[in-house]
Amino acid sequence: MLRRVVFTGLVAASLGAAWQAHAACCYFSALGSDVTQPAQKAWISWDPQEDIESWVVQPKFAGNAADFGMVIPTPSRPRLNEAPRDFFTELAVYTILKPMPLDKYKPMMMFGAAAGAPGGRRQSLLQSAVRVLEAGVVGSLDYKIVTAERAADLYAWLKENRYSYSGDEATLEHYITKKWFFTVMRIDPKQMKRGGDGKYLGEVTPTRFTFSSRTLVYPLRITQISVPDQTEALFYVQAPFKVDLPGPFSYQYSWMPMFRQALGFAVPAKVTSAEKKWMQVADTRLPELTSYAQSRSEQAPGWQPSRLEWARKLTAQDLGVLDGTVKYDRQADPNAIKKLVQLRGFLRQGQWVTKFRRTFRHSEMSADLEFVRARVAGDTPDEMEYVYILPTSPP
Repeated sequence: MLRRVVFTGLVAASLGAAWQAHAACCYFSALGSDVTQPAQKAWISWDPQEDIESWVVQPKFAGNAADFGMVIPTPSRPRLNEAPRDFFTELAVYTILKPMPLDKYKPMMMFGAAAGAPGGRRQSLLQSAVRVLEAGVVGSLDYKIVTAERAADLYAWLKENRYSYSGDEATLEHYITKKWFFTVMRIDPKQMKRGGDGKYLGEVTPTRFTFSSRTLVYPLRITQISVPDQTEALFYVQAPFKVDLPGPFSYQYSWMPMFRQALGFAVPAKVTSAEKKWMQVADTRLPELTSYAQSRSEQAPGWQPSRLEWARKLTAQDLGVLDGTVKYDRQADPNAIKKLVQLRGFLRQGQWVTKFRRTFRHSEMSADLEFVRARVAGDTPDEMEYVYILPTSPP
């Protein structure tokens, strides 16, 4: 079914940009070689009671370097595990919006509407001013976990290991000052395919990083050095609550107008008590949100909010879809549906999963991301799920 988009010009325009993503890491390669990162997706999970955070990242790459790697900073020493190769494909299938409930909206609106095994060999090493705490293999990637007391030390270490760091020492110093750890992963492009231009093209083995963290944080600054203009990131975030980004990065500037307008098309008897309560709060904020968004767009041309794509507090029935005990109720590749079982051990009952995208301009990437609890206004938590297509859902 086609989906009707009923946005204001501001919101509709904010959703139209083409995307490529850079996040969590930067590439480094042999001097004179070229390697870029055209896209990346990230799964982020956080347990605030245990102060444990987990990422799964799978960058894409393209370039002519015969040997290159990634640098990924974390606030504490990580544990690395291989994730399923189709992990992000299965997440995409799992978060497909359900068909629009046609009986909920007025007939006039229906016209045209729409945990893997641990890494292998490990050993403790000590070299110069850079401490190599661990070395091993995860999937097809060789890795080292290192710390350094000064950016110059780490910069020199990379060069001594035949790599030319593509950034600057100030970026490394940002994480060293905070006493973060660095995971250096070596990639062999010869295992990948070559494109028509002779460059290597491929996706890195999905890798899960688990580490201690008191905040729900994600490193964005380290990727600023490889983004000349802007880039877009896709996040799947699992936490005890629905999450958002703070301030001008929030998806409330697009989500609230979209959902509020959709409820305006609903049959009154079909609107739930929770939705009615949410509307009352949202209506007090919409003028303020619209005014801010217009002002922001005028002051910073090209600015756009995040875009919420799926949000739900997982139930036992939701997890039953993974092993087939509960029927999958959307259209998708049958083989992909069978592989949803790969998400077991990652998704947890009682936790929220929030999926959203955002385009970051180069000037907005000077600090790392800290996710916050989604709120409608002031201290009112936003607990509205988004699992069904709305009359206002973007195509």
